[in-house]
Amino acid sequence: MAKKKYIYSIGELTRRLIKLSAPQAGNIILSTVASIIGNVAQMGLMGFGAMMILSLTGKTTMGSNALWIALTAVCALLIPIMRYFEGEYSHVGAYMLLAEMRTKLFSDLRRLAPACLVDRQKGDIISIAIADIETIENFFAHTVGPTFTVILLPLIALITAANVHWLYAVCLIPLYLIISIIIPLLAMRSGRRIGMEYRVQVAELKSLVLESVYGLKDVQIFGQGGKRMDMVREKSKIVNSITHRKTIHKQLVTAMPTFFIYLSRIMIIAISSYLAITNQDMLNGVIVLSLVVSASFSSTQSLVSVVSNLLETYAAAERLFEIEDSIPEVIEADKPKRLERIDEIDLCGVVFAYKSRNKIVLDGVDLSIKPGDKIGIIGESGAGKSTILRLLMRFWETGEGAIKLNDTNIRDYSLRDLRNRIALLEQHTFIYNDTVAANIALGKPDASMDEIREAARRAGIDRLIETLPDGYDTVLGELGNGLSGGEKQRIGIARIMLTDPDVIVMDEPTSSLDIFNEKGILKTLDDEYKDKTIIIVSHRKSTLTGCRKIYRLNGEKKLVAI
Repeated sequence: MAKKKYIYSIGELTRRLIKLSAPQAGNIILSTVASIIGNVAQMGLMGFGAMMILSLTGKTTMGSNALWIALTAVCALLIPIMRYFEGEYSHVGAYMLLAEMRTKLFSDLRRLAPACLVDRQKGDIISIAIADIETIENFFAHTVGPTFTVILLPLIALITAANVHWLYAVCLIPLYLIISIIIPLLAMRSGRRIGMEYRVQVAELKSLVLESVYGLKDVQIFGQGGKRMDMVREKSKIVNSITHRKTIHKQLVTAMPTFFIYLSRIMIIAISSYLAITNQDMLNGVIVLSLVVSASFSSTQSLVSVVSNLLETYAAAERLFEIEDSIPEVIEADKPKRLERIDEIDLCGVVFAYKSRNKIVLDGVDLSIKPGDKIGIIGESGAGKSTILRLLMRFWETGEGAIKLNDTNIRDYSLRDLRNRIALLEQHTFIYNDTVAANIALGKPDASMDEIREAARRAGIDRLIETLPDGYDTVLGELGNGLSGGEKQRIGIARIMLTDPDVIVMDEPTSSLDIFNEKGILKTLDDEYKDKTIIIVSHRKSTLTGCRKIYRLNGEKKLVAI
């Protein structure tokens, strides 16, 4: 069976975007009403203006001079006023919806993480959260109003044409259908692939730039600046090529209606000539009709421009909904059990393989851990040591076998309780662009300053914090670039100290540290966590010196005591 080009149809994307807009229905309706009134006023300005000129020159006896002047003036005032309210209500509603969508995206990522982040570049996620959601603003702010006006304005123009002569209406109907329906549908079908390619390639370019900026120090150290510049340049060429195709498509789509607009004028002239030859004098009606039809087409043509922008909008929406509809690797039980304390941990014939890699990482792993055990797991890089810790944290589910806590399957417990009772210290501690106190209190936001200071003291970083300009209120900056690797790790340990878990699992906690800092951190853990269960995985034997039981993950993907 052929693979589907797109995950969602245009109809499905439209339906879901309309559903998303429901909380701001009031603002969107007001914006749409203002758009309709403004566009009708534009037609009225031309039609009533023509009648005003005819009345002032004595070419018509319909109405009075004062009436046509008043109607023309009212329409002239309504146009800018309605344009203002249209923009005001549409953008207020749209930006509030975008804020809700970003919050929802973060919630979805929390639900799917960390499994969803394995095969996705962080720059791609950032692009969805910022650029793609910003692009969806086109739908909320610039689509609903034009859609309604493209129905109403031609209808008014056709009624006016029929009142002048039925021939005008008959000839204009197919032109309105072509401009309002056929061209937008063809534009959407022919340009959807371009819109998707553009969003994907722009996201990849942003990921490449983000990665290059974060790794700039290493790029300079290893003399890879030229290579990185070439990579950015090549990716930029791809983006520029797609942008060129997108621009050509947009220009063709926006130019096509122009042909039919001028064709309508020629047809009006031709019909008027025919009526004049057959002694059917309708000069006044033809003048009014010509101006009204021109005004209606200017508004109708704007729908085509909207459709061109919607190509990117639908591509962005598809990328967003793909994340929203993703099924998480880990699904919590309907009625999870409370986990008050972890005593025993048992891995029973655990088998695991990452779906994206289609390769078995663990194959029948057995391990029994008692309260207060200090367990070390050693093995080559990439052997699957870290996977054991992530299965304990339930970042993924076991393929076969089971992990039991207190003789109960880990899947039966609440995820929140599980991750409150097990703390993870990874190789690189992430530091947020926030104060020292906020970084330490990450796992316990309501912690008092006394608790935060005590956690820092136990982690052996209190003296350093006191030397900072604002102490615990010092903002550490993006990624904590002002801190060394050992200082970041100690902040990570302070986080753990504050949450007071039953089990601490550590993934290469000292691999980026020198021997002095490694010994200091290991001594801190040994002094402060004598009564805790600790599991450390590392490829360095020196990291496991304090462990009483050490296991090796061998080539058969099993744990063997050494």
